[in-house]
Amino acid sequence: MHTTLISAAELATQIHNPNWVILDCRHDLMDTEAGSNAFAAGHLPTAQFAHLDQRLSGPKRGSDGQFLGRHPLPVRTTFIDTLRDWGINDDTQVIAYDAHGGMFAARLWWMLRWVGHSAVAVLDGGLPAWLAAGHSTTTEFAPRARGHIGARPPLVSTVDVYDVMANLNSKNHLVVDARAPDRFRGENETIDPVGGHIPGAKNRFFKDNLQADGCFKSSEQLQQEWLAIVPKGEDAIMQCGSGVTACHNLLALEVANLPGAALFPGSWSQWCSDSSRPVER
Repeated sequence: MHTTLISAAELATQIHNPNWVILDCRHDLMDTEAGSNAFAAGHLPTAQFAHLDQRLSGPKRGSDGQFLGRHPLPVRTTFIDTLRDWGINDDTQVIAYDAHGGMFAARLWWMLRWVGHSAVAVLDGGLPAWLAAGHSTTTEFAPRARGHIGARPPLVSTVDVYDVMANLNSKNHLVVDARAPDRFRGENETIDPVGGHIPGAKNRFFKDNLQADGCFKSSEQLQQEWLAIVPKGEDAIMQCGSGVTACHNLLALEVANLPGAALFPGSWSQWCSDSSRPVER
């Protein structure tokens, strides 16, 4: 069972295993159809497409009208139904990949753990690593028979905006922001109209988890780097712009054997939607 990362070489040996489901998570925040178009042009054999907006996110507003962020989590039962559509069972090995160093695939990895499914891994290095190893892609697509995965207790934890607000006073948890440094500092108004970060937060750009080739750094190196930020994983809250790249940091912590950090799904997009919440720049 693979629970964090899998290499292109390992995946190639199992690419046609009927008990493995491969999900293509490619996406572009500025062009929401770029991922599906890329999938149609060529994808890993047997892969299915997982659209960030349509399958990995829920409504942006709750039943009370509250803004929940740009990519809030779907209702768990809705996501379970989506997993069944992809042919996933309780014993299925799931592999997620993208072409962005795991930026979007890590979100799906975390969400599988959110519904209690541990047999999920991210293709290390994504599509570029697959191609560099000499493996092929295909335009063929065949839907799988519907699966029967059931919901189990979550393997991960979340916090909401009220928990994060309370933490400003208690300071029990360190908030770590996965956005690019210019966004963290409030210097990129194109993406973040309200710039800055949650007071007291630290910045760990998700790309800092990667080597130059787009694969994750070793467990030992990640552990050394992360221990300089958070002494224990369970003492941290991971956030980003909208709860997507924060999952990359959560995956890196798992690889580093520093588990337990919580995800703030609403992240900066929800935090800054209320002008009464404090902002630091």
